[in-house]
Amino acid sequence: MAASMAQASHLGTSAVVQPCSCRDVEGTSRRSATSSVAAFAGLKNAKSVPLASSLGDSAAQRDALRRSAFGSASVTTGGRKAVVCMAAEEKREFPLQQYRNIGIMAHIDAGKTTTTERILFYTGRNYKIGEVHEGTATMDWMEQEQERGITITSAATTAKWKDHRINIIDTPGHVDFTLEVERALRVLDGAICLFDSVAGVEPQSETVWRQADKYCVPRICFVNKMDRLGANFFRTRDMIISNLGAKPLVLQIPIGAEDSFAGIIDLVRMKAVVWNGEELGAAFEDQDIPENLLELAEEYRATMIELVVEQDDEAMEAYLEGQEPDEATINRLIRKGTIALDFVPVLCGSAFKNKGVQPLLDAVIAYLPSPLDKPPMKGCDYENPDIAVDRKPGDNEPFSGLAFKIMNDSFVGSLTFVRVYSGTLSAGTYVMNSNKNKKERIGRLLEMHANSREDVKIARTGDIIALAGLKDTVTGETLCDPENPVVLERMDFPDPVIKVAIEPKTKADVDKMSMGLIKLAQEDPSFHFSRDEETNQTVIEGMGELHLDIIVDRLKREFKVQAQPDKSVMSLLRFVDPLG
Repeated sequence: MAASMAQASHLGTSAVVQPCSCRDVEGTSRRSATSSVAAFAGLKNAKSVPLASSLGDSAAQRDALRRSAFGSASVTTGGRKAVVCMAAEEKREFPLQQYRNIGIMAHIDAGKTTTTERILFYTGRNYKIGEVHEGTATMDWMEQEQERGITITSAATTAKWKDHRINIIDTPGHVDFTLEVERALRVLDGAICLFDSVAGVEPQSETVWRQADKYCVPRICFVNKMDRLGANFFRTRDMIISNLGAKPLVLQIPIGAEDSFAGIIDLVRMKAVVWNGEELGAAFEDQDIPENLLELAEEYRATMIELVVEQDDEAMEAYLEGQEPDEATINRLIRKGTIALDFVPVLCGSAFKNKGVQPLLDAVIAYLPSPLDKPPMKGCDYENPDIAVDRKPGDNEPFSGLAFKIMNDSFVGSLTFVRVYSGTLSAGTYVMNSNKNKKERIGRLLEMHANSREDVKIARTGDIIALAGLKDTVTGETLCDPENPVVLERMDFPDPVIKVAIEPKTKADVDKMSMGLIKLAQEDPSFHFSRDEETNQTVIEGMGELHLDIIVDRLKREFKVQAQPDKSVMSLLRFVDPLG
C-alpha cells in the first residue's frame, strides 16, 4: 500500500494544492508595482461592439452553437453566416492534471538544449540525438543557431513520460534574446533552471530567475555538467542561496565529480542511482549508498525533511515526536512547497554524459504544477477594464488563450503560438481578438516540434498550439470565445538598447528590405525599425549587437536582401545592468 502511494505521489497525482503564494486575490504579482487596472488601461478607449447582436441574439442560437458535435457551428443573422469556436466532444488523451507546461532556462552554455535533446530521446520523441556542437540539435533548427552553437529563438515541443504530457519550451541563454525567455515564462506553469556546476550561478541565471519570480513560476534546479573539470555541486548550491536569495531543497547529491562522476544519491528513497556507462540509453540501477557518502547523505536528508515537514502541521508534529514521514508524504510535501514557491528542489547530473536525465523527468511530473494547480487566469471585462474576470482551467469553460509568439514559416505562412487557458478550439472556427475587437478565423491547428509540425483537430485547455491563418493578432493579445469575451493581462516587452543604420545594397533590395523588416518586427517585439528623417537612412533597434547581427543575417537568408549595417552610425539607447 505504501509503495503504491509513493508511486502515485511520485507521478504527481496528489491532491491539488493552494496556488502560488506570491499572488494576491486580484491575481497580480506582489513583486510588481503595476496593478491589473493599469495593465488594461490602454483598452479603456477601445470601441466596444456588442457581441451578441453580431453573432446571434437568441438563446436558441447560442445553445445551438454550444451543442454542436462538430468542429464548428454556424448561425445566420441578418443574411450572413457566422462560425464560432466550438470544439467537438472528444476524449482527452491525458487528463489535465497530467499536463506539465515547462520551460528550460539558464545562462548561455549551461546545457539547456543538450538537456532538451536528452529529454526528447528518453521520452521517445526523438530516436536520434542531435548535438549542439555538431549543429544537429533538434531544437536549434535555425541556420544561425546551428552555425553559432547557441539558441536564438525559443522552440516548442511535446513529449510523454509515464502517462504525462510535457509541453516544453527551450529558451535562449544569451542576454540579447531575453525577450524569448520572458514571453515563454509568461505562459508556462513551471520551469527547469540549469546551472553549470563549474561556473555556478551566472549573470543571465540571475536575470531569468527574476523573470520566473515575476510570473510566480515554480521551478526545479538541475546542476548540470557534473563530469567537467572543476565541477562543484555544493558550491553551486551555496550560490543559489547567496546570489538568488532562494531556498534550495537538495533532493540529490552527486557520487563523485569530474571524471569520477558515476551517479547520484536519491535522498528521498535513500538509494544510490548508478549509471553503467555514458552512452545513450546506458543502463542504471539502484544500489546501496557508498559507505564514504552515507553520513553526508543522512545529513542532507535530515535538512530536507526539516524543510518539507513545514508544509504540514501533522507531519511536523510527528517529526518532532521522532517519526519521519514516509516516502509518499515526503513527495506530497515537496510538491506542495515547490508549487507555493517556498523552496526549489535541487537535482544534479550530466546531460551530455546521459546521467541524471530520467530522474529529472520524474521530478518534473512529481513536483511541478499542472494547469489545475495554478490560480485561474486573471483578465478584465471586455467592455469595462475595471471589472476583473477569471478564466478557470477546464475544457467546459469558455475558450481563452494568449498569443505569445509569432513565427513566419516558409511553408505554412505566419504561425501564432497560443497558450490555451480555458475551453477548446477547432480548426475552421472563429475566435475574437478582444484587444482589437476583430474576428479571426482559425485555418489550421498545429502541434509544433521545433520547426516541424503536425496537424491536430482540437486544442484543449493546457495546450500550447500554433494557429495558422490569423491576420491581425500579434504577440501579447487575447483570443477568446466571441460569446464570452475577456481581455487577459498583456505582456511587457523591453525597450531596445542599441540602434544602427542599415542600407540596402541595390534599389531592388529597398522594397524587399521593408517587407522583411515588417515581418521580423512582427515576430520580435523587442526589435524596432524606423526612417531617420535627417539622414534618410533606415535605423534598426534591438537588444544588443548580436541581436542586430542576427536580424541582418536573417534579411539575407530568408528575404534575399543584401543589406549592410553602417556601424559608424551605431549608438547606445540605454544602459542595461546585467544584474538588474
